[in-house]
Amino acid sequence: MSVVDTPTRSAFLDPALTRIDARLEAGQRLDQADGEALFATPDLHGLGRLANRVRRRRHGDVAYYNINRHINYTNVCVLRCKFCSFYRRPGAEGGYQFSLDQIVEQARQADAAGATEVHIVGGLHPDWRLDHYVEMMSRIRAACPRLHVKAFTAIEIVHFSRVSKTPVERVLTLLKEAGLGSLPGGGAEVFSERVHAEVFKNKVGTEHWLAVHEAAHRIGLRSTATMLYGHVETPGERVAHMLRLRHVQDRTGGFTAFIPLHFVPDGSELAHLPGPTALDDIRAIAVARLMLDNFDHVKTFWIMTGQKTSQLALLYGADDIDGTVVFYDITHRNGSGTHQEMTVERMHRLIRNAGLTPVERDTLYRRVIRDKGTWRVADIVA
Repeated sequence: MSVVDTPTRSAFLDPALTRIDARLEAGQRLDQADGEALFATPDLHGLGRLANRVRRRRHGDVAYYNINRHINYTNVCVLRCKFCSFYRRPGAEGGYQFSLDQIVEQARQADAAGATEVHIVGGLHPDWRLDHYVEMMSRIRAACPRLHVKAFTAIEIVHFSRVSKTPVERVLTLLKEAGLGSLPGGGAEVFSERVHAEVFKNKVGTEHWLAVHEAAHRIGLRSTATMLYGHVETPGERVAHMLRLRHVQDRTGGFTAFIPLHFVPDGSELAHLPGPTALDDIRAIAVARLMLDNFDHVKTFWIMTGQKTSQLALLYGADDIDGTVVFYDITHRNGSGTHQEMTVERMHRLIRNAGLTPVERDTLYRRVIRDKGTWRVADIVA
């Protein structure tokens, strides 16, 4: 049994963890000072014990995954964010854009392979208007009516709104009517005006991102939330980011999961930075589990952290290891290509070797039940 699996409470090396443990047991919410103490504590195993206890009380020995495919429809983008190695300026070498036929074919392939979700995001293309994306949704729905389409970050939604001169909520409504099922949480980066000015000043900031997700929640679209860490942000800014998300979740209840995203510096304008370590990864997961008490799920994204670190994160507060993915072009770790796939068998092995039970879920965390090549979802939402 690993140290984070210890079911009984024990003394902590750091008095701050003892104080925070008492607050958690009393049902008190953690605050900014508590979060900063969690990021600062030298007792990483003690932090893991706290996060794992909270995780097990909510999810027992279950760890979720899904069968999905990512479709990055273009890397052509009008923005130039320093942390991004994905974008290409219009007309630049290496730029690409998929036709609607190509996108629909990729969705068909995912559907035929048993995926329950396609995850679609891309750059801010200067020439495409809202009707292009509405048609994308409607054609995927016509071709693959059972496939859940999670698509378009808040940054993309604001772009669609601006180029079409259409209010954000109307944009979301048109996309939903065409087949959009939920929003991904990308584009949040870190809710800090200082970081925004230094790293992604041309991208819409905190208030726009939050407004898009609140609008989505109002019309019945669920979404995930993210935080990009390990670049120029401070621990205090990470905690403040989580607290802003927690406040919105109190009001809307629309977030399904929180996903800390590991900054990959390779190929970006911030390539001189070392990026986060594996210890940073599991600490971010553990702090999120303790701070975000109104989020049911905390996801470790194995594409960015690596499979083994994500396996360890399941013992530090994460209850979800994401999905099969297949294609991912946003970040490439250590020279990896765009074909980045984890088989279901590999995912099961990682979860079981962490002492947990793998459970397939759909985008909305309903259990997926497979039988003789077909699948259905359970009525009970996880």
